[in-house]
Amino acid sequence: MNYKLSFAKQFKKPIDIQIFLNGLLYNSEYVTNSPKNVFLKQKANCFEGALFAAAILRTMGHRPLIVDLVAENDDDHVIAIYKMKNCFGAVAKSNTTLLRFREPVYRSLRELIMSYFDFYINTLGDKSLRSYSNPVNLSRFDKYNWMTTVDDLEFIGDYLYTIKHHKILDSKSIRSLNTADKEIVDLCFSGSIEEGLFKPKKKSTERVQKS
Repeated sequence: MNYKLSFAKQFKKPIDIQIFLNGLLYNSEYVTNSPKNVFLKQKANCFEGALFAAAILRTMGHRPLIVDLVAENDDDHVIAIYKMKNCFGAVAKSNTTLLRFREPVYRSLRELIMSYFDFYINTLGDKSLRSYSNPVNLSRFDKYNWMTTVDDLEFIGDYLYTIKHHKILDSKSIRSLNTADKEIVDLCFSGSIEEGLFKPKKKSTERVQKS
C-alpha cells in the first residue's frame, strides 16, 4: 500500500493536521469517507477526522492509531493518537471546540483520555465520557485501501464496537458528577453545526439507573 499521499506534503507536524481539520466543514451525513475523499471534499465528521489524522501521521512515521471514546447520553468521539519522546498526544476533528488537539505531554493513554473528561459535555452540560478503547492500528485495514478508497468505511466504525473498552467511572462516581459551568458549555459549542449535535435526554437520574 502506498503511504505517500500526494497531499500529505503540506503537513509537517501534527499541529498542521489539526489546523487543517479545524478549517473543514463538519460533515453531518451518515457516511465515512476515506482520508483522500476528506481532502477532496473538504469536510469531515469526528470519525473521518481521526482516520485522516491517522493517515497523515503515518506519512510522518507514526503508527496509524485511533482510540474510541464512548459517552453516555452524548455522541461518542474518535481521536488519532501519536507519541513523541514517549508521551502521548492527539489530533481530532470535533463539532465542539474543546475535544480536539492535545500536546504530546501525557505519560499514559489514560492520562491523555482524562484530559478530555471535564470538557466532554453534552448540550445540557452533563459530563458524559464513560470509557475508552485500546488503540486500534488501522494498518489492519490496509487490504481495504482505507486511506484512498472511494468506498464507505463504516465497517471500521462497526469494528470499534467489538473491541475492549476501559471504564473510567463507576455508578457512584457518575451520580456525583457536577454539571459544567455555563461558560464552558457556551465555549464548547461555539460555532457548532446544529444538525451535527447530539440531542440529549434531560432526565439524568434515569440514565444513571440504566448504567
